[in-house]
Amino acid sequence: MFENYRVFETELAGRKLTLETGKLAQLAGGSVLVRYGDTVILCTATMSDKPRDGVDFFPLSVDYEEKLYAVGNIPGSFMRREARPSEKAILTSRVIDRPFRPLFPKDMRNDVSLVCTVMSMDLDCPPESAAMIGASAAIAISEIPWDGPVSGVIVGMVDGEFVINPTNEQEKRSQMHVTVASTADLVAMIEAGANEIDDETMFNAIMFGHEVNRQVVAFINSIVAEVGKEKIPFESQEVDPDMYEAVKAFAIEKVRLALDTDDKRIRDERLRPVYAETHEALDEQYPEQAGKIDECLYKLQKYVVRRWLLDDGKRVDGRGIDDIRPLASEVGLLPRVHGSGLFTRGQTQVLTTVTLGSSGDAQMLDGLDDEVEKRYMHHYNFPSYSVGETRPSRGPGRREIGHGALAERALVPVLPAVEDFPYTMRLVSEVVSSNGSTSQGAICGSTLALMDAGVPLKAPVAGISCGLITEGELSAGGRFMTMVDIQGLEDFFGDMDFKVGGTHKGITAIQMDLKVHGLTPEIIKEALEKTHKARIYILDEIMLKAIDKPREELSPYAPKMLTTKIDVDKIREVIGKGGSVIQKIQLECHCKVDVEEDGSIFITALDIEDARRALAVIETIAKDPEVGAIYKGRVTRLMSFGAFVEIAPGKEGLVHVSRLDIRRVEKVEDVVTVGDEVMVKVIEIDEQGRVNLSRRDALIEVEGLVPENTVSDGPRPPRRDGPRPGFRRDDRPRRRDD
Repeated sequence: MFENYRVFETELAGRKLTLETGKLAQLAGGSVLVRYGDTVILCTATMSDKPRDGVDFFPLSVDYEEKLYAVGNIPGSFMRREARPSEKAILTSRVIDRPFRPLFPKDMRNDVSLVCTVMSMDLDCPPESAAMIGASAAIAISEIPWDGPVSGVIVGMVDGEFVINPTNEQEKRSQMHVTVASTADLVAMIEAGANEIDDETMFNAIMFGHEVNRQVVAFINSIVAEVGKEKIPFESQEVDPDMYEAVKAFAIEKVRLALDTDDKRIRDERLRPVYAETHEALDEQYPEQAGKIDECLYKLQKYVVRRWLLDDGKRVDGRGIDDIRPLASEVGLLPRVHGSGLFTRGQTQVLTTVTLGSSGDAQMLDGLDDEVEKRYMHHYNFPSYSVGETRPSRGPGRREIGHGALAERALVPVLPAVEDFPYTMRLVSEVVSSNGSTSQGAICGSTLALMDAGVPLKAPVAGISCGLITEGELSAGGRFMTMVDIQGLEDFFGDMDFKVGGTHKGITAIQMDLKVHGLTPEIIKEALEKTHKARIYILDEIMLKAIDKPREELSPYAPKMLTTKIDVDKIREVIGKGGSVIQKIQLECHCKVDVEEDGSIFITALDIEDARRALAVIETIAKDPEVGAIYKGRVTRLMSFGAFVEIAPGKEGLVHVSRLDIRRVEKVEDVVTVGDEVMVKVIEIDEQGRVNLSRRDALIEVEGLVPENTVSDGPRPPRRDGPRPGFRRDDRPRRRDD
């Protein structure tokens, strides 16, 4: 039945990697079922027959689909089915997209769709790596034109040693999580998070992953040799060379003049008449291709910028190759938020705000791994006004989610441990103006905002990008040059955006976007060196001069938090039947109480005194009353013989009438009423667990009151002459008939 069914096996990081073809999804252009341990992913690649009309880009879509049946879970949504992709799925799609896209022909406009469906999940065999390898093999064996294959692995570092595709237990101890994608010769993509790793160690980790990738690429090529289809021709959408030369001859000097400014607004204003004049001059000459003139002008701008950089060492805004745009930092802009920071780099501005919440505000996750919640969330917004456009806001796209995740990854390693700072943190980076490197501006602005909020960071983090211009094939010794802090045009027309976030000590995050097939080790090392130097400058000369350390006190509008830990056997008593006890505590103390399964309790209130009252109540519930302890309780019932006082929800004791006050009490109602708050002291706990209390002893001990008819200090009063009241002179009791 499956005549073309083939199975190919190899070993990756000590675990069997199997690629199966010819059995599933046979109508797709290429399909591969990847088995890596118990992780199973179906990867398919399909291309449309004809190019898409009216587009000037290559329409590639990459979808990484997480199916919760892969881990034996039913989705928690109302419909009980997978809804929109999780953020992790979106980020994995982007990681696969970035090394694949530059390997397709730049003049192809046929739609290509890659779908990676996770059908079974083994926590010890990362699906991200398996999906990239499977997708690469699916395209490579298909008829789709492509200059791959590509392989991708994750590099960790456990106990000082590099580990490929770390297991779940190793991942928890790893000092880095570096995804490296490679072709046979070049490094095609880097995505990294690390605990302040130095440049040399990071470079060695990248090279370590690259060597493993080369072996996997050779394995995929062996599969292509056996079952690969012949690549089909496609209709090239490259602009007419004659038309491009005509546009170049007419407009090159106008374009040079328009681009030669450090102000994006002026540049755009200068370019508008250039476009109009070029169309007026050449539309009649190319009546059927007038729409391609805009593409020619874009290509001409790219030519001008790249020649300036490569031949003249000249940047569009006049900076030196390693110069950074003018910088500024500011904190405390928004009085009612818990922390805020504004970072400006040239015409790029990012304003970040910090909101602190309780542990119950953590984000709940419904994914395939064992991460169930996040106490740190970073959201990034890129409104159209930031680039002078008028698009309506439709919520965050993949780019926004990716940039927010990059800023989050850069800052997580320096956040305080939950034991030291038990708050949930939500950061929102608003890009209010954009001319390149907004994600790195978000890292800088977020560090400022966190310190303004009083979050005790281990170290401040800054972010910077490095660009690249190439000429010729890098694998054949082609020419290249790098520049630091790229702005918008250098990003659009350049070949690389190498983003690095880190502290004085080391790197916390890397994200590398390429438009060429890959990088040589020399380029990677140079990019790391340049971003390191720039990062230190930004920290010392700009950011730390705005705020040199986290504020010692939180904003008055931020919640105050206290924590404690109780015996797990007491959790039920703290919560109460149907949540009655904890709801009562929250209502009376104006606070929020979160109880964890291990007995950790987090109390959040706007007023610290409210939090302290709640803490006292919880500790009273969690600890059995002790003789001699003093509590603040509430009168619940009045009896003829005394008053019952609740010292904690569900725990009350009796204050006998004789111990209700420092003076003699005739009626209980003369001293207390139901609802009164009183101080009481535990004087006895009988064999049946009943608690006997004394208000009298508490008043004496706490307030220093003295009972009536007693003197606390000084000599005793002299004995009064004569018989004591109620006794006869002979000291015999007086009878009634006397």
